[in-house]
Amino acid sequence: MKPFLPLLATCIALASAPVAAASFEFVPAPQADLNRMYRVDKVTGEVTSCQYGLQESGGGIGQTVCFGPGEGAGAQAPSEYGLVASRHTREAGVFRVNYRTGEMSICFVLVKKEQVVCTQQAKPGAEGASDAPLTGPAPGRAGASATPAQGGRF
Repeated sequence: MKPFLPLLATCIALASAPVAAASFEFVPAPQADLNRMYRVDKVTGEVTSCQYGLQESGGGIGQTVCFGPGEGAGAQAPSEYGLVASRHTREAGVFRVNYRTGEMSICFVLVKKEQVVCTQQAKPGAEGASDAPLTGPAPGRAGASATPAQGGRF
């Protein structure tokens, strides 16, 4: 029985040690002709992105081009974050979701600034959301959205 005690003590020590869990989640952009991958830190919500780029000097296999966090894409309040891509094949951005609060924001790459940016986090029922119209053209647009209706016949 005595050899069992050191083994039991080792198992307890390993079980109580901090677990190095995967701290990032990766999701490809839904745009069908874009080779971009987004990454979110699952605790801080920081979003970055990388994609394949052609190498300008001849003979190379290309290079990985990465975009760091810009406005709204930096670390948020600690929580449980993830990324969700829409099924819209022309969409280059992804949704950053907070699984604990239900808040969401849209994140995308601003290529000219070479950074990922995200809209402010929001959720239905948030302050001011009830004042927004549920249908009709988006504010600041002259007409209907360029995005076709989903699920209907055309």
